Amino acid sequence: MKILTQTGKSLQDIYNRDVQVHKRSLGEKVRQIIEDVRLQGDDAVIKYTRKFDGVKLTAKDLRVPESEISAAFQNITTDFVENLKMIIKNVTTFYKTHKQSPCFVKAEEGVILRETILPLDAVGIYIPAGTAPLVSTVYMTVIPAKVAGVKRIVIMTPPNKNGHVNPYVLAVANLLKVNEIYKVGGAQAIAALALGTKTIPRVHKIVGPGNMYVTEAKRQVFGFVDIDMLAGPSELAIIANRHSNPDFIAADMEGQIEHLGGLAILISTSKQLLKQMRNRVPAGYGVLAKNIEEAADIANKIAPEHLEIMTNNPNVIAKRIINAGAIFLGPYSPTALGDYAAGPSHVLPTLGSAKYFSGLGTDHFMKKSHVISYSKKALEKVKDAIIQIASLEGLEKHSESVKVRFK
Repeated sequence: MKILTQTGKSLQDIYNRDVQVHKRSLGEKVRQIIEDVRLQGDDAVIKYTRKFDGVKLTAKDLRVPESEISAAFQNITTDFVENLKMIIKNVTTFYKTHKQSPCFVKAEEGVILRETILPLDAVGIYIPAGTAPLVSTVYMTVIPAKVAGVKRIVIMTPPNKNGHVNPYVLAVANLLKVNEIYKVGGAQAIAALALGTKTIPRVHKIVGPGNMYVTEAKRQVFGFVDIDMLAGPSELAIIANRHSNPDFIAADMEGQIEHLGGLAILISTSKQLLKQMRNRVPAGYGVLAKNIEEAADIANKIAPEHLEIMTNNPNVIAKRIINAGAIFLGPYSPTALGDYAAGPSHVLPTLGSAKYFSGLGTDHFMKKSHVISYSKKALEKVKDAIIQIASLEGLEKHSESVKVRFK
């Protein structure tokens, strides 16, 4: 473990970390892939799938057939299905409490203002499948979308060398009644979702984590579609003191570093604990805080994806936390609990973006419209103000659109 000083450059670099995917060389490569998909559609998707995944597919092969989805259950265990049903219940129960209610305002006689909240029509979900497919990401993204009421949910995930999709990914998708699944990964998958091809109809929003090519592609297609966030490597910060269990801390930090590029930081008021962790977690970072209040301040500046509070009274510290993707309280709430089974989605803001982004929820899959209804009498009360401001802005036709109603 590298011990960082609060005034040192290394800690300041962690405070100021941001998405580095917009490097010029990477940006140009991704831009070319997106342009090729825009111009060539399925042919470009097939070309890049062969280039990057080593799999030769035809346009007909891109969508996973029902037979392959059904066959997936032959390759999974019964206990997995039972465990999955329990987890699905946890996640669904959590998100069913999230559904928003539209507002209704009757400001005065003749004036009605309200807001409608409707689900998005079509959402694309990216499921990485590099060294190992992220099976948990299927239910952590699909369930909030389904609870929100999204009718068309599309999964994009890279094929393996045999041209198939991981059976556990297919089984989870099937249990969640998602059967539109494509064997496409990387930037070409994001481009196809955003722009559409003959085989893959476009969607209105793209969510889910991915490598730097996927993240850069999401950045570039934003505007053609909405996206959830630009995600970086996974992160964990732990606030601990002399009462904390060092074995739990070491295990959780090592688990975080297991992710490619993962960041693990221990913030502690105990010099002894930091000294002990120095050799146990060599790839992690440690910061000494003079008291718990300062530890909370450091955590807020880091704004980590995951924050564990392992002190003997974690709720007191949690009240001081304003920037964190997810907060885990006490010794028996490890980050892995949130990754897999607790309920809230593990799709969370990284790279300090917890200062302004939230974890994935039903609101990410909804859109709002304002509804305005005025009577003639109510419009008359504000017409002079409208006419005056429109005239100041040089928009005389706007003024006239109000005046004509009183001629």
